[in-house]
Amino acid sequence: MSENGSDAGFPVRNVGILATCQALSMSGTVLIAAVSALVGESLSVDKSLATLPLAVMFVATMFATIPASILMGRIGWKAGFMMGQLIGVAGAALSIVSIITSDFWLFTMAGILIGVHNAFYQFFRFAAAETAKGKFQAKAISFVLAGGVIAAVAGPQLGKWTIDFFDQALFAGGYLAIVVLDIVTFSILIFARLPKPEPVSIAIEGRPLKEIIREPVFMVAITSAAVGYAIMTLVMTATPLAMKVCGFEFDHSATVIQWHVLAMFLPSFFTGYLITKFGVVRIIIAGILLETASMMIALSGVGLLHFSFSLVALGLGWNFMFLGGTTLLSQSIRPGERAKIQALNDFLVFGGVAFAGLSSGALSNSFGWSGVTAAMSLPLLIAFMMTVWYQLQLSSSKNNMTA
Repeated sequence: MSENGSDAGFPVRNVGILATCQALSMSGTVLIAAVSALVGESLSVDKSLATLPLAVMFVATMFATIPASILMGRIGWKAGFMMGQLIGVAGAALSIVSIITSDFWLFTMAGILIGVHNAFYQFFRFAAAETAKGKFQAKAISFVLAGGVIAAVAGPQLGKWTIDFFDQALFAGGYLAIVVLDIVTFSILIFARLPKPEPVSIAIEGRPLKEIIREPVFMVAITSAAVGYAIMTLVMTATPLAMKVCGFEFDHSATVIQWHVLAMFLPSFFTGYLITKFGVVRIIIAGILLETASMMIALSGVGLLHFSFSLVALGLGWNFMFLGGTTLLSQSIRPGERAKIQALNDFLVFGGVAFAGLSSGALSNSFGWSGVTAAMSLPLLIAFMMTVWYQLQLSSSKNNMTA
């Protein structure tokens, strides 16, 4: 039954609505990735805090994900999504006020509201899975995630078009665009007829967490997802600041972010096939090598092509490491353990992302672009050694079984 009491007999229409909403919401998020650090730098006296608002946004998303899921289990997908969009409008409007009044801490507080908004729209793909049962389900999820490809182009482009919309308040126009995006999304959701989600249970079932986290498959899965995501955030957040220091205009950095986000999401259409063909561990290792290549390219120069190719390699590496880690994590889950393992996974991954977002500004201010990119080396080395160690264990186990 749909939330309005009638049969949800329009899965194609529902998925189309959710895919459109995903594209609009993610466009706002990508726009923020392109401008937030630059706004933070312009508003903050202490330039090392330039990326604090973005880091706070990630923290808010981390802590709001489970409450948002529980709330939607009670009031329904549609009401929850519409509430999330209204929170996004409030956050973007507060950002406009903070930029016009040059209030850094108000801008940081606005990041909390935007982070909560982001937590709600993360569930569009799950709603698509619920509304499109059977053979259409996998395609429905893919259609919704394809919104990331559209957002890669639309988000930075909106930033370019609105950079000087307000006189004496650069980038405030970008947040006005986010207000419009959220209002349009809210309006589109009115026409959705979504099934009510199952209530979320946080029951403590299955193995104790202490036992789970000791398993090699769990450690490698978490390390891959957390390191891949944190490294990507560290470098992407610092890129607009570094390009500004190197004399590039905002149009250049926005274009680099466009290509980066395309590289993040476009491979999702075939990453699953590659994992099936070559194995998840090999794909994770390929992701680590791609992020290492990103570091080497960034350290080799600060021309436009250096930034562009480095960020494309970074996006591809994120895709392989994050999707590979997520796939591996699903293999370590037993019945009754999904809720607590996914909660722990989200906490560790987005905790790492928040730390990387905050560290990005401090490293950029103290050591410059080379310091930011050099900081990639140790986490990537740890992830590589753990993944190779796990692969050797798997090979050893197979040899023992065939002996």
